[in-house]
Amino acid sequence: MSNLATAAAIMAGLGLFFGTVLALAYRFLRVVEDPRLDVVEEMLPGSNCGACGEPGCRGLAEKLVGGKVLPSKCTVSSPEGIDAIAELLGVDAGEEEKRVARLHCAGGLGRALQVAAYEGHESCRAAHLVGGGGLECSWGCLGLADCEVSCDFDAIGMNTLKLPVVDVEKCTACGDCVDACPRDLFDIQPLSHNLIVQCSAPLAADEARRICKVVCDACGRCAQDAAPGLIRMENNLPIVDYSAGGPAAAEATSRCPTGAIQWVVGGQLAGLAGGGDASRSSHV
Repeated sequence: MSNLATAAAIMAGLGLFFGTVLALAYRFLRVVEDPRLDVVEEMLPGSNCGACGEPGCRGLAEKLVGGKVLPSKCTVSSPEGIDAIAELLGVDAGEEEKRVARLHCAGGLGRALQVAAYEGHESCRAAHLVGGGGLECSWGCLGLADCEVSCDFDAIGMNTLKLPVVDVEKCTACGDCVDACPRDLFDIQPLSHNLIVQCSAPLAADEARRICKVVCDACGRCAQDAAPGLIRMENNLPIVDYSAGGPAAAEATSRCPTGAIQWVVGGQLAGLAGGGDASRSSHV
């Protein structure tokens, strides 16, 4: 037999061997997917936003079909969509507390001290890297709308103070704005968390008041007026810890001299703090 024929026979034998191995592996090792998986994935919004904690809608569909989470885990689906998934799977729809993005800055145009004019790429990240966008406050909102651009749900717009406005009805708590902000001014909170600290500058007294009209000056009155344990001062800023104390109440904001801490219901101020003003309700 020639070398060519020998090589062909060997290749044919190897092909037959590995083909047999693959066929047996497919038969005995394959994982049979639940046929409902594709249906549930199609019923989900397909935004792959990650608000549910999964890497995408496919991952959530797997958890839903596996009975590990309830349909309400998807904060983007409509109530009707959630009910439809629950009916398909024969489970309770569940109830997930709505979570929204909250901004921790109220400086904005005319409030935070501007020491230079920024001219360059219209991006908060770029301005942050190049001289801080001209703001004296190196913790304040730069107002160039990276958060608005990042939001796929049209839940953020910019107001006349060049501050982000979060529409709590549209917000899905996906966290894209959190990632987009170079100054870490957003976080995701339950909608029921009404006490919002609208400042991130770790300064105190005159040093703080010099750079912004609505800065937290670390007076500590909110911590004194709140229920025991609810608010503590840390690094010259109030930290609201719902797990450590309570109940939360608007009285904690009543003596704030600058309005840096506010009582918020949904997206609107329910009562103004001592130093607050009505226009601040537009960016909570």
